Amino acid sequence: MKTYFKILSFARPLRNFIPRYLLLSLLSIVFGIFNFTLLIPLLNIIFDTVETAPERLAMPEFSLSAGYIKAAFNYYFYDILQAKGKFGALQFVCGVVLFTVLMSNVFRYWSQRVLTGMRTMVVMKLRQALFNRLVSLNVRYFNNQRKGNLISVLSNDVTEIENSVVSSIQTVFREPLLLMGYIILLFTISVKLTFFSFLVLPISGFVIGSISKKLKRASTKGQQQLGSILSIIEETISGIRIIKAFNAQEPVKQKFQTENSSYRQTLKSIFNRKELASPLSEIMGIGVVLSIILYGGQLVISGQSELSASEFITYIILYSQLLPPAKAMTTAMTNLQRGLAAAERVFEVLDTENPIVEAPNALPVSDFKSGIELKGLSFKYGDEWVLRDLQLRIPKGSMVALVGPSGSGKSTLADLIPRFIDPQQGAVLIDGQDVRQLKIKEVRALMGIVTQESILFNDTVTANIAFGVENPDPQLVIEAAKVANAHDFIAALENGYDTVIGDRGARLSGGQRQRLSIARAVFKNPPILILDEATSALDTESEKLVQEALAHLMENRTSIVVAHRLSTIQHADLIVVLEKGEITELGTHEALMQSSGSYRRLIEMQQL
Repeated sequence: MKTYFKILSFARPLRNFIPRYLLLSLLSIVFGIFNFTLLIPLLNIIFDTVETAPERLAMPEFSLSAGYIKAAFNYYFYDILQAKGKFGALQFVCGVVLFTVLMSNVFRYWSQRVLTGMRTMVVMKLRQALFNRLVSLNVRYFNNQRKGNLISVLSNDVTEIENSVVSSIQTVFREPLLLMGYIILLFTISVKLTFFSFLVLPISGFVIGSISKKLKRASTKGQQQLGSILSIIEETISGIRIIKAFNAQEPVKQKFQTENSSYRQTLKSIFNRKELASPLSEIMGIGVVLSIILYGGQLVISGQSELSASEFITYIILYSQLLPPAKAMTTAMTNLQRGLAAAERVFEVLDTENPIVEAPNALPVSDFKSGIELKGLSFKYGDEWVLRDLQLRIPKGSMVALVGPSGSGKSTLADLIPRFIDPQQGAVLIDGQDVRQLKIKEVRALMGIVTQESILFNDTVTANIAFGVENPDPQLVIEAAKVANAHDFIAALENGYDTVIGDRGARLSGGQRQRLSIARAVFKNPPILILDEATSALDTESEKLVQEALAHLMENRTSIVVAHRLSTIQHADLIVVLEKGEITELGTHEALMQSSGSYRRLIEMQQL
């Protein structure tokens, strides 16, 4: 139940919902139960067993009690019976029944409106909190997660919570009140019969409980399998060209079929157990009712019971009304297990701690003045060191290139500077201040990043260039595009700067996407640029245009360039050669070419 109330906590403040819902539900239940108490006088009139009151009853003094309601009803009932006869009394009882039914349903409707507000707020806030958490987590977290699993958590798991956990709020809060009301009324009619009926209920609870436990385990497995299926779908859509190029359609289909078939078996098991709970509870409930009819009927027939025939019939009808809320609670508890399994996956993400935490008294930074320094910088993934004791100073306005073989730590170093990740040892200093002591948002505001993969969004050209800025100045957007050599192809698009470029910029070529990414960096106008192999995936013509755009972009800025094509960084102020996480060479292109080190070998290999 801890997880259950953890979910409901998203409807804060709960005091705005629960008291109102409980009050309206209680009123609905009181009027609903009162309907059944009217069965006794109704049956007495129909079976002609009603007795005239020996003398005129007095109107009781008002009080909030069942005794007052009963006395007031009898006062009017016998008054009408004496004045208008049995048919008049029958009309009176039917009128009271109609009124109580009307009031019961009015209060139930109002309670449902309160419940709907609470339900929708829980789901909205839960989904928003989950999305906010995903956005706030550091980059390293996503390297260790499958996209399909995260999408499944955000969509399917939240939907499962909505369909099972949140929808069970009515059952958790209202049905127990309803059951309690019926049970109290049953005890007032016959204590002996009520105690007898409760002897068999623990058996039903044990059977349903065992089914629910197995259902939770199966639901957890099912959600994990669904995440795997979504991952396969996402990978297939992203890599469809490679799949077709290598004629790998059949292996991919087979892989999906295996996962899909396994998920089907798990779902089959879940639904079978889920559907078993309801008929079992109904069969057991009917068995209890029949036992009461046999036992109580024998007492009435033999004259050993204090109940009249109409009271016994009312008792049986009332007891049968225990079945719907009991069945609803059983079904809800069964469904709840599926929802709680999904909730565990959701809270696993929500409870994930972000290691990139802003210092309590973080310092503001609005300008970049002197330079960047790496001081004893070391970083490792798990037990493997990727960077070891780096010492480097990058003066303001200089261009520094990071080169080296794959796995040497170039991209990791590029991620450390904007604090996407934090080092285990040493520090990154900006103007002499450790970035961990500065405001994260303001540190990243100093930087523009262009990566090898052009990360664009399914929006207009303007929205992509002015990403994160509301109502941008159109002239500034155009100027940024011109600097990035992107204005001509944008103007040729169907709707110019208002053209929607598709998912990940699918309507543009690779070179066009990259120039749009550069335009985005130009629009931001940052003093520090981080270029992570920004031209390595381009053809020669596109590379030329992008290089021109990058040259414009890097003017009067501090640039850190992760280079794959070494011909693009020969004019750098400083070239840093990394091997196995360590700096092995430092210098200009001319100086490094005069030595016979790693840099020269890399240049010669690319010229072959």
